[in-house]
Amino acid sequence: PHIKHLREDKVKHNLALEILKFICFEVSKLKSNYYEHYGEAIIFAVENNTPEVIENIIKLFPDSVWMGNNGYLVPQLSIMNRCENVYNFLVHEVTQDKFLHKTISDKDKNNLLHLVGQLAPMDKLNMVTGAALQMQRELQWFQEVRKFIRPIDIEARNIKAETPIMVFRKEHKELRKEGEEWMKKTADSYTITAALIITIVFAAAITVPGGNNGDTGKAIYETRPSFIIFAISDAISLFTSTTSLLLFLSILTARYAEEDFLYKLPKRLIFGLVMLFMSVTTMMIAFSATLYIMFGHGKSWIVIPIGAMTCLPIASFVTLQLPLLVDLISSTYGHGIFGKQSKFWKTS
Repeated sequence: PHIKHLREDKVKHNLALEILKFICFEVSKLKSNYYEHYGEAIIFAVENNTPEVIENIIKLFPDSVWMGNNGYLVPQLSIMNRCENVYNFLVHEVTQDKFLHKTISDKDKNNLLHLVGQLAPMDKLNMVTGAALQMQRELQWFQEVRKFIRPIDIEARNIKAETPIMVFRKEHKELRKEGEEWMKKTADSYTITAALIITIVFAAAITVPGGNNGDTGKAIYETRPSFIIFAISDAISLFTSTTSLLLFLSILTARYAEEDFLYKLPKRLIFGLVMLFMSVTTMMIAFSATLYIMFGHGKSWIVIPIGAMTCLPIASFVTLQLPLLVDLISSTYGHGIFGKQSKFWKTS
C-alpha cells in the first residue's frame, strides 16, 4: 500500500507538470499581458518551495525571474522564506542575470546576506527539532548565502548602518538563548546517566564475579571465556562512559557563541551520544557475562533468556535516542539542504 501510494503521488506530480507546460505554452501564444497570467503563479511557487513550476515558467518567460511581491524579488523571497529548493535552482540552474542576483537589495539597502540574517518564519523553524538544530540550520543558510554574494557585500551596511552579521546576531538572540538552554538540559541529563554507568562498571571491575584467589590475588575464573568477555566489556564500558561524561561536561562549559552551533556543539553531542550508547551496550554485555559465570555453569540454555533480556534495554535506548542522533548526524555531516541538484531540474 505504501509503494502504491508513492506511485499515485508520482503520477499526480507528473500530470500536474504536463498541465503546467501546456498552460505555459498557451500563454506564450498571447500577444501581451504575460504578467497577469504567470505573476501570481510564480510567487506562489516560491512560497511553496516548488522549483519545477518556476523552471517551466522561466523557460518561456525568462523575465519572470524578476517578479516581485511586497517589494521583494524571487531570489529575495526564496531566502526570506527559507525555500532551499527554489534557492538551489536559482543559484545552480538559472544562468541569466546571475550577477544581478548577487547584487540586488531592498528599499532599506538590505542585500541577500542581510535578508538571510533575519529570523526564518516559524513554520520553517519548526521543521527542525530542538532550538540548537534550528540555530544550526539558520547558520547553514547564512554560510551558504555568504558564499554566493560578492565579497564586498559581506560587510555592507543597510540603512540602519548594520552589517549582515549584526542583523543575524540581533534577530537570533532569543533563538541562541533557547539553543543554549536546550543543549545544556540535554547534556545535563546525559551526564547523570554517564556518571551512574561509571559508578556501576568501576565497582564491577573491583569486585569481579567469583572472587579472587586468596594466595595469588587473581580472579578465580580468569581463564573462562565468559570472564574474558566480562573483563573486556566492563573496561570498554568504563572508558566510553568516561569519555561521554567529559564530552557532555564540555558542552555545559562551552561559551555558546553563534558559530559554535554550526559544528562544535553538535559534534560534541554526537560523539557523546555514540560513546554513551557503546557504554550502555557493553555494560549490559558485562552484566550478562556475570550472570552466566555465576549461574550458567553447565546450563547452556540460560544463555537464551540472558541474551533476550540484555537486548531489551539496548533496544529501548536505541528506539528512544536514535532519532535525535540521526537528526544531529544528518544535519551536521549529511549532504545538507544546499548543493547542485539533480538533472531533473536542468533548464534548456
